[in-house]
Amino acid sequence: MAEINPLVLWRRILALPNESRIKTLVIAFAVSAVCALVVSAASVLLSPLQEANRAAAQEARMQAMLETMPGIADLIAGLGGDGLETVIVDLRTGEPADIDPATFDEAAVRADPETNTAIPGPQDIAGLGQRPDLLPVHLVREGETLRLVILPVSVVGYQSTIRAHLALQGDLNTVAAFSVIEQGETPGLGARIEEPAWEALWPGKQIADDDGEIRLTVVRGRATDAYEIDGITGATRTGNAVAAAVQFWMGPYGFGPYLETLRGEGI
Repeated sequence: MAEINPLVLWRRILALPNESRIKTLVIAFAVSAVCALVVSAASVLLSPLQEANRAAAQEARMQAMLETMPGIADLIAGLGGDGLETVIVDLRTGEPADIDPATFDEAAVRADPETNTAIPGPQDIAGLGQRPDLLPVHLVREGETLRLVILPVSVVGYQSTIRAHLALQGDLNTVAAFSVIEQGETPGLGARIEEPAWEALWPGKQIADDDGEIRLTVVRGRATDAYEIDGITGATRTGNAVAAAVQFWMGPYGFGPYLETLRGEGI
């Protein structure tokens, strides 16, 4: 059987009348293949840049959050480069992991099934399905005194995965700040969780009561006590998701064991 020259075959197809179904199908397939190749190449090439931009945006949000806390920004500035300490926490043990934060790749940890733990259904109130075993936590100390702990929290919301920073005062129970760093909720409704006016309602709120029960929640309407955050009209499901994020990440499958480790240090 004679070998078919692809170039010759291509020329024959191009020579067909424009009304030819074969020519139409072949051209459409070729264009689709080229477009798919271009999109795939662009995705691969731009991925590092997109990740860098995302990291820069999250860092900017953290800095903006710190600036809203009375005394904390000045404290960090006064402590110099060592003001904000980062540790990688192993959520399986509740202890700091022996990992250099400068080389820690959170995206790789999240993507690797070997470094994630499945969350049992009844415990998965955040709807995540699984949880990274290693996550960065930021600490601010003044001498031997812990002044601030910043925890990354996430939850599946109404339309998106919501990621935020939850900052606790040194007592590990009083909210210092709450800052959303990524969300795709409904504009004008759930997306308002990113507005400074709503995030300003969080400082001073209490996570758990004297019995250790996690009580902080987002309510419909106005808050009535230290455990409640005002709800956003028309965004009940998003508000419930944010409350679930706090309840999950402060619990046994989140940072609960690590916070107990900090308490055990007598801080």
